[in-house]
Amino acid sequence: MLVATWNVNSLKARLPRVQAWLEEAQPDVLCMQETKMKQEVFPTEVFTEMGYESAHFGQGQWNGVAILSKVGLTDVVQNFAVGDPDTDARIISATCGGAKVVCVYVPNGRELDHEHYQYKLRWMKQLRQHVDTIATPSDDVIVTGDFNIAPLDIDVWDPAALEGSTHVSEPERNVLAELRTWGLVDIFREQHPEPKLYSWWDYRDGSFHKGHGMRIDYLLVSKTVAQRTTETTIDRNARKGEKPSDHAPVLLRF
Repeated sequence: MLVATWNVNSLKARLPRVQAWLEEAQPDVLCMQETKMKQEVFPTEVFTEMGYESAHFGQGQWNGVAILSKVGLTDVVQNFAVGDPDTDARIISATCGGAKVVCVYVPNGRELDHEHYQYKLRWMKQLRQHVDTIATPSDDVIVTGDFNIAPLDIDVWDPAALEGSTHVSEPERNVLAELRTWGLVDIFREQHPEPKLYSWWDYRDGSFHKGHGMRIDYLLVSKTVAQRTTETTIDRNARKGEKPSDHAPVLLRF
């Protein structure tokens, strides 16, 4: 099964690119973040014609998450399964091909002294509770999406340039590590320990061409999936061309 995650940064703006990428890559499951559209305008029919079932949790011009699947799509849960619901559309879960798939768009955090940063830390803790509610570590589990956290210094182009900002702070990395203690493996990093492998590049200052990126999109998988994973990759080509998303798709095959 080929599973991918991609922050498309507006499905309305990128739908033709997403369609073309689906035709080329042929993932069995695609998790999308920042769809930025309401439920009623999600292009369900377009994806149906391409052979995908779909589930979407939308919020108009902000946020929005979706799961497309060719291998079944059941047990859909919009928002958190436990605790207070999030007022933002940032998490959707489903069973696809026997695997529990959780698609997330973690809050950005903005600044270290901003309430949004505390919201981000709370959100990550609630995510762990959510995973623990819908699955067990012995299940096939994939928690994937845009985490807005770079796990290690190797995951950013220049740690010194980002010192004192979000995405790389110790509390953020700690709540991510706490999530992983549930029984999740950062499978891409396990297979690719080398530096300069990023999934996001700012639109400004020619960051993509300079290699000034961060790895903030990933697939966290249970050990049962990790043991059967044969390939992981970041599709940098999807970041090229006209009007791309600022994120590239990340894929695993198991």
